[in-house]
Amino acid sequence: MVDKLVNSEANARRIQMVESCFGSSGQPLYVPGRVLVGEGVLTKMCRKRPKARQFFLFNDILVYGNIVIGKKKYNKQHLIPLEEVQLQALDDNGQYRNGWLIRTATKSFAVYAATQTEKQEWMAHINKCIEDLLRKSGKKPVENHAAVWVPDSEANICMHCKKTQFTMLIRRHHCRNCGAVVCGPCSSKKFLLPGQSTKPLRVCLDCYDNLSSMKREENKGLNANNNKPVTSPESSGDDDSDDEEEPKDTHDEPKFYGDEKPEK
Repeated sequence: MVDKLVNSEANARRIQMVESCFGSSGQPLYVPGRVLVGEGVLTKMCRKRPKARQFFLFNDILVYGNIVIGKKKYNKQHLIPLEEVQLQALDDNGQYRNGWLIRTATKSFAVYAATQTEKQEWMAHINKCIEDLLRKSGKKPVENHAAVWVPDSEANICMHCKKTQFTMLIRRHHCRNCGAVVCGPCSSKKFLLPGQSTKPLRVCLDCYDNLSSMKREENKGLNANNNKPVTSPESSGDDDSDDEEEPKDTHDEPKFYGDEKPEK
């Protein structure tokens, strides 16, 4: 059905509407062959707490943003190429139900639907788009994905030293390699994680030691073959950021357009 929607006026109007809702803060979304498959509100597990986010599923990308005015205005647009996405279903855990992980090389996070049916619909449509993309491109699924960050609320003490208690003055940091919540002294190192950034990122001391050891072994092999110099990773600290805003709207049932008859 996606192929039938490609050149339809209805699809063009939908994409134009999404663009207008993001306004000048968003990127242009209309490109030849792109189809808006579905849209709806999901609860995204952010660093500090779960927050509602508007999601748009296209046949090649997943887009989400903060809700400013329901169905009218969104900001902080994020675009995720579906070829890089891997989904993983989550078991229900207390108040967190109907969830799954969205994993990519640069960022991974959990989202939750309002019902089990919505979860199944979202996952089925996303996986179908990924399958079609990989089949058409001939590419293989991405194997390495960024760690899912442990929410701040789940760590009252440092997950590395098991001693430092977080307070208003002693802040939490996240290891970009394993996602653990750690204190400043236990995450004072940086390491280059090419899948996530071109600059070295904050990592916990355990991950720094493990990554450094792996890098040394890798460089030994390179030097043996190419006589290239060994480079050591940088070491310092940085500040975590959480630019997520509090949404101002409630959940709506998702809409998927694949079963509709396209307009000519």
